[in-house]
Amino acid sequence: MDNNRKIYEKTWFMRTWFMLVVLVFFAPVGIFLIWKYQRFGKTARLVVSIIFGLVFLIIIIPGDDNDAIQTDKTQNEVVDTQVTPISTATPEPTSTPEPTATPEPTATPIPTLTLGQRNALSMAESYLDYTAFSHDGLVEQLEFEGYSHEEAVYAADNCGADWNEQAATKAKDYLDYSSFSRDGLIEQLKFEGFTSSQATYGADTVGYEEISTITTNEPISETTVISDDSFNLTMGQQNALSTAESYLDYTAFSHDGLIEQLEFEGFSNEEAVYAADNCGADWNEQAAICAKAYLDYSSFSRTGLIEQLEFEGFTSSQATYGADAIGY
Repeated sequence: MDNNRKIYEKTWFMRTWFMLVVLVFFAPVGIFLIWKYQRFGKTARLVVSIIFGLVFLIIIIPGDDNDAIQTDKTQNEVVDTQVTPISTATPEPTSTPEPTATPEPTATPIPTLTLGQRNALSMAESYLDYTAFSHDGLVEQLEFEGYSHEEAVYAADNCGADWNEQAATKAKDYLDYSSFSRDGLIEQLKFEGFTSSQATYGADTVGYEEISTITTNEPISETTVISDDSFNLTMGQQNALSTAESYLDYTAFSHDGLIEQLEFEGFSNEEAVYAADNCGADWNEQAAICAKAYLDYSSFSRTGLIEQLEFEGFTSSQATYGADAIGY
């Protein structure tokens, strides 16, 4: 047995190194040789056979698929190069396509309103039915009623109000119960939330930019002196005159003092002078009333009282009359 083994090992293809080389480069022959000549133990031969057999299969199978794919690709290229050209026939004239109808515009979807927006809008419209508001004033009123800022803004934006006309309505309401200069009226409207342009529009609409023609045979008030039966007054003159009369109803003024007060209220110098000249005041009597008012809360010498009245704008003769009228 040992003699035979030695004979086998002398043959080159029976040597272990040759079998390992064959296993690496061509696994089937290598597997055959290790089993034929019983190299390694049985378990080792089994493990080596499985490993190299799987490696051989993995290597050889993709190679077959790639060859098939390459063959198909080559055949397709040959077919593509052998396409027979087709003669083109003269195209027949085509009929003019009929114009397509213009699609009708689709209606814009109406946004869904929340319950708060609907109620805020309804309340805004109710407010505007009986009084005038600015946009910001209406928002503030709705917020005061408990609506959120977003709901109040939505209602003001969508209530359909003309804010210029609202300013004009509010200006008229003010002038129905009080007198304002043009600047004073504009400032009051801006205080109510109207913009500068809206407030100016409101003042212009009620007549501050127009001449009011008044024809009458009766005096405007018991204290107003009218020299002509027909005259023209601006809105500023009318309101300055009305304001002057209101002041004289509860306190005394000199001619110059009344002009200064009216100018402080925003009337122009011309409007204030017109009101002082035409309010019908007796300046001597105004000096006497003013002198009595001073002595009701303080003590004055005759000279001191006359000087105080002159400081208030009365002339020297008017101040002297006032001091004489109260017993000096």
